[in-house]
Amino acid sequence: MGGLSVLLLAAGTAPAPGAPGAPGVTGGSSPRVAALIARMTLDEKLSFVHGDTDPEALGQAGYIPGVPRLGIPELRLTDGPAGVRVNAHATAMPAPVALASSFDDRLARTFGQVIGRDGRALGQDVLLSPMTNIIRVPYAGRNFETFSEDPLLSSRMVAGEIEGVQSQGLIATVKHYAENNQEDNRMGVNVHVDEQTLRQIELPAFEAAVKAGAGAVMCSYNSVNGSHGCGSDELLNSILKEQWGFRGWVMSDWGATHATTDIVDGLDQEMPSAAYLGAELKTAIQNGTVPMSELNDSVARILGRMEKFGLLDGRSDQRPARDPEGGARAAQQVAESGAVLLKNAGGSLPLTGEDTSIGLIGPTAKTPKVTGGGSSNVVPDFAASPLDTITARAGEGATVRYAAGGDNTGLPIPATALSPALPVGPDGAITVTPDESFFHTGTLTVPTEGDYSFVFDLPAAYGAVLIDGSNVLTGFLGSSTARVHLTAGAHSFAAGALAIQGAPTKVRLNWVTPQAAQAAREEAVALARQVRTPIVFAYDDGTEGVDRKDLSLPADQDGLISAVAEANPNTVVVLNTGSSITMPWLSEVKAVLDMYYPGQNGAEATARLLYGDVNPSGKLSQTFPADESVTPVAGDPLRYPGVDDQEYYSEGVHVGYRWYDKERADPLFPFGYGLSYTSFSYRDLRVRQQHGELTVSFTLKNTGARDGDEVAQVYVGASPGTAAQQAVRSLAGYQKVHLRAGQSKTVRIRVDAQQLKYWNTSADAWALGTGKRGVWVGGSSRTLPLHTSVDVTR
Repeated sequence: MGGLSVLLLAAGTAPAPGAPGAPGVTGGSSPRVAALIARMTLDEKLSFVHGDTDPEALGQAGYIPGVPRLGIPELRLTDGPAGVRVNAHATAMPAPVALASSFDDRLARTFGQVIGRDGRALGQDVLLSPMTNIIRVPYAGRNFETFSEDPLLSSRMVAGEIEGVQSQGLIATVKHYAENNQEDNRMGVNVHVDEQTLRQIELPAFEAAVKAGAGAVMCSYNSVNGSHGCGSDELLNSILKEQWGFRGWVMSDWGATHATTDIVDGLDQEMPSAAYLGAELKTAIQNGTVPMSELNDSVARILGRMEKFGLLDGRSDQRPARDPEGGARAAQQVAESGAVLLKNAGGSLPLTGEDTSIGLIGPTAKTPKVTGGGSSNVVPDFAASPLDTITARAGEGATVRYAAGGDNTGLPIPATALSPALPVGPDGAITVTPDESFFHTGTLTVPTEGDYSFVFDLPAAYGAVLIDGSNVLTGFLGSSTARVHLTAGAHSFAAGALAIQGAPTKVRLNWVTPQAAQAAREEAVALARQVRTPIVFAYDDGTEGVDRKDLSLPADQDGLISAVAEANPNTVVVLNTGSSITMPWLSEVKAVLDMYYPGQNGAEATARLLYGDVNPSGKLSQTFPADESVTPVAGDPLRYPGVDDQEYYSEGVHVGYRWYDKERADPLFPFGYGLSYTSFSYRDLRVRQQHGELTVSFTLKNTGARDGDEVAQVYVGASPGTAAQQAVRSLAGYQKVHLRAGQSKTVRIRVDAQQLKYWNTSADAWALGTGKRGVWVGGSSRTLPLHTSVDVTR
């Protein structure tokens, strides 16, 4: 059971302490904050720099008790990449990657406003979001929680969301600083990244968050160039606090503190408990190992943000009411704006009055896929079924039928197959408490060889399953599925779950036999033959804590889609997935609509998009590879997942589409790609250089018969006189433009000076990339009909 215990407890296990670094940097403080600190005891100061147990147990992620005798209120910290995650209903927004696919900065602010208001109304003070790590690894389990593979797009999204969150009085925390680009071995991996790549790819969005006023920064589990993320003097002090002028506080990811001296290296607050910045720090201060000034600076940074947000003036008690209706409207708007139409052969979509016989196939066509697992697992106010919304939209003259095609819930593993049997109650669930985790070992005997799927439902827990000593499933806060090929006969079996929210929870571990899976597929194929338009809803289970093992759809949904398409070539696919996937069936289907994890109003948005009530306008914020063997990290374990805890970002600045351009590799779908029910043309490109910036102007025309939005994208090429590594071209600006059918508009996009610079490692500074540089304009990174060049001068 040792291996299973490690899998379950990894998130709370702190690695060995690191070495001390240089002295911390003062954040400054107001006279009011300075006066409070002068009156605080050592223990009261220490209570601010580590988490504690909340006596009210609202189910949030963290808690700071405050100092009642000085009128300093409590602080409650909640997860919230896609909505507020507490023990209460909240608005479940679409995944942030869907927001980024809208390429709509104003919508990012609206997204943040909804979460900000919900957080304040639900008794929270600090939001542990947004996440803005760059999508580097296609398999990464939290790709859906972040924005994109491009630093400019991520920068604009994170700035907009933070402004929205904090406009409601909730303090935003940008995370995970820095290079937390995978989940596998996230606590042990040491990322080797050159300074230019760090500065140009990963850090711009964090700097944008700081400039947008983020109140807090969360440092990462992983190490960067030999220093733990939460103990890196270079990242936390030199770059964040000195160079960027960050005035807020740095908190650790949960269990990411490594030494008492991390407070010297820039860490201000250890979460969720006091393993290092508690008794050990007290002793270090008393014996002079750590100066009191470091502790005072950390407390001042926290109190300073509390002061700025009015929390020292009683604002903690002045909370708005929730606005579920407004939240639902915003959630639907984001779902509609971020959905990406990937294929539409022969104008198969939108559905018309001729589509009177529709077959919906797939578990998530009936039970909606709202969000991913982990920190994003929000309890929504409601979530309609796509079956219901599409049936209603189709109208009385149409027939809409359903077949599961597969099973993402399964049935309890019977005692005849598992001995001893799982300790389930009458409801088929296993009760897990914070004090009594669930661990079970036994022998699994399967009657026939085949693919068995295991489904672990973990609403408030970590869980893992091992078969024959191999980890086949790891899950966290949500439902996770794994398909395992088993030979007939006996297999060793181990499973366990660990409650993580301070309260009892119920988990369910079920399975789907090969016979059940085959019967469901045959039912779906039969339905496909009987209807005019089959629509297959496909899903995956992205979650914090574990990366995907491959880019295929779980539970052999690829096989299901192919079987349905063979039975009826009019097949449409709706994706409820969190990141890029491969599509071996793409040539066999008519249309593909990517809805990501669409939030609580995803079903309504899906119906409106399928029927053309809304024209799709989303663009991919990440490249979809044509094959798993052709990605920036394929075939090189030193790039991913690392060897002996060491990982090398040897692709340099060539992340995402930059790598595909450099290698002249064809993706399945490129960055910035997305279709529409109308069409657009570009002409009359002009570029003007002034004051170190470019103004790119062109005429954009809606050449189709429908009103629609186009995301016009500007890319700038390499500098011929620069020896540093450079991308073939990089996104330098974009604008989402609405045009009526037949309308033309002159579009002007500003390319600011920063987009023309590169990080000069020898000078340790930004430098302008001079010379004749290409400028491209179009609808994706690979569809760029306009091209010219401009002589960039100092």
